[in-house]
Amino acid sequence: MQEQHIYPGCRPHSTRLTAIAFAVATLALGATAHAQEQAAAPAMQSVTVAGIRASMAESLNQKRRADSFVEVITSEDIGKMPDKNVADSLQRVAGVSVATAGGTEGGFGENDRVSLRATPSNMTLTTLNGHTVSSGDWFNQNINSGGRSVSYSLFPAEMIGQVVVHKSSQADLIEGGAAGTVDIETRKPLSFKQKLTAIGTAEAVYGTGAGKFDPQVSALVNWKNDSNTVGILAQAFEQKQSLRRFGQEFLWWDKVENIDSAALLAAHPDLRGKYLSLLTGSALFQQKRERQGGSLDVQVKVSQDFGFDISGFYSRMNARNSNANYMHAPVDTIGGGALPSAYTISGDTVTSITFPAVCSAQNCSKAVSSAQHIIARPSSYSDSGYVNLDWNYRASDALSFKGKFGKTEGTGFSPDIAYAANQAYSGSGYTLHGIDAPASIWVDNAKTYTPRTVEPVGGWAFETSATDKETYGQVDGSYVTPWTTLPNLRFGVRAADHNRIHEGRSGDVSDAGKTVANNPGGLTSYPSSPLSNVLDGPWTFAPDAVAAWGDKYVTYRKTYNGQFVISEKSKAAYLMGDLNFESVQGNVGVRYVRTDVEVANRSPEAVWDPVRTNNRYGNFLPSLNLRRELGPDLTLRASASRTLARPDIGTLGNIDLNDLTLNGSGGNPNLKPIMSNNFDLGLEWYFKPRSMVSVGLYKMQIGSYITFGSSREQFFNRRQNKITTYAMTSALNTKAEVQGLELQYIHDLGNGFGFNTNYSYADGKETGRAPTSACAEHNNCDMVGTSRNSANGGVFFENAKFSARINYSYRSTYLNGLDRRSAIYQGGVGNLSASLQYAITENLSLSFEGKNLNDPMLVSWSGSKDRPSAFYKNGRQFFLGLRAKM
Repeated sequence: MQEQHIYPGCRPHSTRLTAIAFAVATLALGATAHAQEQAAAPAMQSVTVAGIRASMAESLNQKRRADSFVEVITSEDIGKMPDKNVADSLQRVAGVSVATAGGTEGGFGENDRVSLRATPSNMTLTTLNGHTVSSGDWFNQNINSGGRSVSYSLFPAEMIGQVVVHKSSQADLIEGGAAGTVDIETRKPLSFKQKLTAIGTAEAVYGTGAGKFDPQVSALVNWKNDSNTVGILAQAFEQKQSLRRFGQEFLWWDKVENIDSAALLAAHPDLRGKYLSLLTGSALFQQKRERQGGSLDVQVKVSQDFGFDISGFYSRMNARNSNANYMHAPVDTIGGGALPSAYTISGDTVTSITFPAVCSAQNCSKAVSSAQHIIARPSSYSDSGYVNLDWNYRASDALSFKGKFGKTEGTGFSPDIAYAANQAYSGSGYTLHGIDAPASIWVDNAKTYTPRTVEPVGGWAFETSATDKETYGQVDGSYVTPWTTLPNLRFGVRAADHNRIHEGRSGDVSDAGKTVANNPGGLTSYPSSPLSNVLDGPWTFAPDAVAAWGDKYVTYRKTYNGQFVISEKSKAAYLMGDLNFESVQGNVGVRYVRTDVEVANRSPEAVWDPVRTNNRYGNFLPSLNLRRELGPDLTLRASASRTLARPDIGTLGNIDLNDLTLNGSGGNPNLKPIMSNNFDLGLEWYFKPRSMVSVGLYKMQIGSYITFGSSREQFFNRRQNKITTYAMTSALNTKAEVQGLELQYIHDLGNGFGFNTNYSYADGKETGRAPTSACAEHNNCDMVGTSRNSANGGVFFENAKFSARINYSYRSTYLNGLDRRSAIYQGGVGNLSASLQYAITENLSLSFEGKNLNDPMLVSWSGSKDRPSAFYKNGRQFFLGLRAKM
């Protein structure tokens, strides 16, 4: 192992970072020498208003006082919108992007992942009260990928005091956010005004997709003594929600010659080299989410010089779900020897194809027009929890210390029990409509369960689980110096031990389970879909019946070729000084981080005998933040920093194989951390209380961005029970660059009215052209997660009894990731939400809220807009609630 401080190829960026940092400092200080001394900005007056305007004032006040680039959301912000988790609130912040899924699985009805500056979510670090937090996933692909991005669906909005978004770095922030850090701050017992506070909320939620009502309740009780030295805060929540997503999925695009198509190409040679949708499914996803948990916080001021806070939190989301997919299957129609009666071609894509009602093959028993896969996941769940001790000690008037020690753990589990039936041949076909509308699909016998006679029934099962945990400790010190220009020195150390274990079990279906006579039962049909053109009411089996079928006919065995264990130990130390040069304030510092990583993976199928790879990395992370008051209401900011984000756990160790399509993804244990040189420049005008206009420019030069390349490797195929060759995508390092613009305008118009709006522009591209990557081979250099345009706009009104708020959020098209070695793009989408609240009494209020009121359709495509990937609709959500406070 060799300790590296600067990676090859990154030295020019590091040199430019140092030069620009000193240039920014010199310009700012030089301008100060020539400018007249200005009076300090007047302190913000006491805020006497309540509700939305009060939270707006507090958020802007904290943003204005900060030395670095931050955005702040308070608990009032969250309470005045239909925000059911923190990501719902963050989507309204300039430069923040959210997604309703963790990967390429489409989107669901609740925001789940957060990213900054149009970069992948793994480049944004999420902390709770300044410490790390582990979380799990309930969806198997996300369990496999093992991302570091926290699942926000586990953190309800009720537990939040405020959220601080750090867009620029400083030395005292935990490393891990190359693009920035989101710190979720929970409410603290001694921050409440009253000795005893109790808040309870009861809601009913209705989703138009599922067509069901569900209850959601939460409660908070806080007590503190008269001397404000001891406080206890307890919170609990239970939130249920039924989701139903209707979709059309294009699961397999390929060239005709890459399948069993000799007879087809002999009859129609013009189809050679053309892409055909080989599996086009009408998908019905259904889920019952039950989020339960709570927190306990005990805060004690032992003396004026010493205090501590012990807090614990746990949240579990039971995510029982199922996905039925009735698929038009030209791959098996053509493989069975049947020929189309008509087709059309546009460019390199077969845009329509028709198979006649009468089979043209010599042996039609092998020809399949459609297949139904019904996957039940009866016990999927994810959870997250932590125990943390915070303490502070003042050794003298000049020297003080604080620290935190704790442990966090998150788990995720997903069982997949799949019943598969191959339908007998019938007339079928599709006609594409690009990405404007779902394809027109028809299968003549889609409404009846008519399995073919040869191998009619099959199935599979597997269980995926992961445990992610970290033990951490840090001590931070602050020293008040006698120097005017360097009034405070801050220093500290931190150590963390992070581990992740990923395991899987494969299920074998018995011969008895593969007979038509032993089908699951509970025969039913799809409900009517809000999507146009998709199959109307195809047959299916009830998910509970499929789960019971799996319990009866599936036996499990442990598998090892996809198992991995990651052990990651990190140590960090920093030194930072506050700066005060007349009208210029800020901070300058450096953080040093050393990381030791061991990856154990790539074990043979039958035994656990992994390959172990060890690496050590050392990195210096300098930072400079400057703030200059150009006038009583005008603030100029500049920052330069070097930041780090560690690779996703899955990109280091995971091996994920699709035994049907012979595609997969493989981890690269030798990945370097993502290093970025970041530069920010911003101007903020606080032209009246609770009002602000700002403009910001930023640039990120990423010297070790993680992209994906292609390869061919051999693994054991469980479906074929032999070693086969897979077309793999594997993570590798390259270079990238992001630059952008952020605009904000917040205005309190008076008389209870106001509005807020922001716009973000981002241009992100891979620049390294790593070998075998899409950038090098196909000139597709888009970065994952980069929406070129994002915008938010909202208006509000409130008085003593009534408040109303409406907000619209939009993000443009972005690369969502890779699926089956294809680049999946998510189309631009906007979401409309609204909130109405009425104060019945001083302590009792009624609310009515709505999310996704425009009922957006999520559209994605595979590489080209001629080849759609999926169309989804989740429906609208409505919340009727009653809130009581004592």
